[in-house]
Amino acid sequence: MEFSELIRTGQAQAELLRGPEMPPLRGTLCVTGHHLLLSPGPQATPDLWLLLLRSVDSIEKRVAGDAGTITLRCKDLRVLQLDIEGVEATLDIARSIEALSSLESVITSFPFFYRPKGLRLGEAWHFHPPERYYKRIARETWSSPLPVPQTRAWRLSEANEDFSLCPSYPRAVIVPRAVDDDALARSARFRQGGRFPVLSYYHAPRGTVLLRSSQPLTGRQKLRCAEDEELLRAVLAEARPGARGFIVDTRSAQAAKQARMTGGGTEAKAAYPGWKRLHRPLEREGACILVHGAEGTDSTLLVTSLAQLILDPLSRTMAGFQELIEREWIQAGHPFQLRCAHSAFSHTRPKHEAPIFLLFLDCVWQLGRQFPLSLEFGEGMLLALFDHSYASPFGTFLCNSEKERCLCEVRTRTHSLWSGLNQPKEQRKLRNPLYVPNPLAIWPSVEPQSLRLWQGLFLRWTHPPEPSEVAWEKVWQIATDQKTEGSQPTDSASEPQP
Repeated sequence: MEFSELIRTGQAQAELLRGPEMPPLRGTLCVTGHHLLLSPGPQATPDLWLLLLRSVDSIEKRVAGDAGTITLRCKDLRVLQLDIEGVEATLDIARSIEALSSLESVITSFPFFYRPKGLRLGEAWHFHPPERYYKRIARETWSSPLPVPQTRAWRLSEANEDFSLCPSYPRAVIVPRAVDDDALARSARFRQGGRFPVLSYYHAPRGTVLLRSSQPLTGRQKLRCAEDEELLRAVLAEARPGARGFIVDTRSAQAAKQARMTGGGTEAKAAYPGWKRLHRPLEREGACILVHGAEGTDSTLLVTSLAQLILDPLSRTMAGFQELIEREWIQAGHPFQLRCAHSAFSHTRPKHEAPIFLLFLDCVWQLGRQFPLSLEFGEGMLLALFDHSYASPFGTFLCNSEKERCLCEVRTRTHSLWSGLNQPKEQRKLRNPLYVPNPLAIWPSVEPQSLRLWQGLFLRWTHPPEPSEVAWEKVWQIATDQKTEGSQPTDSASEPQP
């Protein structure tokens, strides 16, 4: 298929209305395979206005007389209006946008054509492999004061090298050393989608762990799997002496019970001694935790990633947060292509679409608002991740799993988002100028009166941007002056607990 086949009218004269407080732009509107461009006349600013067509969520068109209007509602919550000269041109451009913004083929998307100056293909894709986190765990266990030799408790398994055990897991996962690959294969057959329990986070101060998986396939007959039970027994056996285990099911008790009717279910208490199942938030216990819902690719990842932000100081750094996103969302199999196919303005609402990743970003923003000194990244980083997860020139959020990215050769044919965000000119917009390293856990308040509307995201296109940008520059200047004078702000937090 050629993009030219979908472009009915290449250009037309138009006026663009971008929202309150922003002057209209008038010039020549052009449609390309991936973008909508508006080039102002010679008397106006020479800058081009550019919109990635993939960011269009819905389109409305209407005609009156010899002109027409197209309203574009975007996935980043922008609403744009194009007043176009000519009825036929209006209808043709609207049809072109509808066709080009809804292409399903991954390899025809813009990241496969994007070649920015200063970046090379392959950069930053190697920053966050599973081996890197495994080595970090090894260093922490060697330095742990606990008497148990935990360096021998975990291993990096490549049983999923060809994605045959679990198509949504990465090639390598961290599992108990006492469990061999054959047992992992049998456990995978007992879990929905093959998502057997794997290590998500090792809490060095207490020697406890956070694991994630999908639901067991017990069904109406209450089936069991000896290898799956062995895997969870090995977790407790290799943890600190006397460690307990909790299985946090993110579904309601009723939903988990109903899942048995379709072949799913929960872990039987008698089959998993030492493990207690919960369907509610867990208090600050010194225990090993397994988190799962049904598929283990949505609310499960939300819980495990937020837990790490609260407990792990490294996850609150710029590099650590990028690693967390890569490890707990992208490599862990969150189906971005399905979940982020549309946003708030879509006229259709397929069952597989859900703003799970946006919910995570909102939670992180709430955390940063309550602990303004403890996150090295600022609101700019969260906004960038939201925008790129729905429509991006980079390949990081393409596809639904590592297997699909390998089949599409995403890592070799597209640029990584991290290579773009880590450019020096971008870092000033993404970093928190007030950041001070905080070694403690940061337990947020979840009372209704403690939560706020994220205006920087949900209202950013209705409020003029200039005052916030000026204020941000002033904060940077104040923070720079303070550091120059040697003053250091302080932050408060509670004692870390696993």
